[in-house]
Amino acid sequence: MDNVLAVVVAAGQSRRMGENVNKMLLHVAGRPVLSYSLAALQEAPFVKGFVLVAGERELETYVTLAEQWGCTKMISLVKGGKTRQDSVWEGLNALPADTRVIIVHDGARPLVTVNQLDQVVSEALRWNAAALAVPVKDTVKETGMGNFVSRTLNRESLWLAQTPQAFSYSLLMDAHRKARRDQRTATDDAGLVEAMGVPVKIIEGSYRNIKVTTPEDLSMIEYFLQHRDRHSCC
Repeated sequence: MDNVLAVVVAAGQSRRMGENVNKMLLHVAGRPVLSYSLAALQEAPFVKGFVLVAGERELETYVTLAEQWGCTKMISLVKGGKTRQDSVWEGLNALPADTRVIIVHDGARPLVTVNQLDQVVSEALRWNAAALAVPVKDTVKETGMGNFVSRTLNRESLWLAQTPQAFSYSLLMDAHRKARRDQRTATDDAGLVEAMGVPVKIIEGSYRNIKVTTPEDLSMIEYFLQHRDRHSCC
């Protein structure tokens, strides 16, 4: 798997964590949240390098921390944009032109594993686009005016998207270019690829692959990290 690189998105504003809080730097099980994702990419033998996308205020901090964490695979640190989509675009443009497969991962998902990275890359090589997701457990209601239920969705075909996601580099670049040209937005990169009519292969992930969004998430992640050796999928 030659020329596999990654973009790690770590430029979010952490609004739901409280004011002036960078969730990437919050400690969980003794280490900053972001360090776990970068460690997985460091460990993955098939990942050639990665670009880290950060907020302007964190650029200098991340340079220092990346050195402390031994991130020898970090090829660039770039400033993010106004939205996640803009930040991924900035990261993509910092990659070498000969990149074959690109992994996009949210730095706020510290429980990503090397095996999950391997799975999405392998499927992206086969299908051009692949994403981790987990089946919806609960019954899902769609509402209309006044929050009255308009219909109940069939959860058998519903999945909750996660990262990492992996794509042919040229495909994802085309998807982002088209989205910018058409002024289209999506909450993940798979959505931009889907909008081009390209199928995205879903790989069943783990419910432990939590994204840090609220303070309660940190407690759950710390528990899973402390019991990591007991769960091979963590």
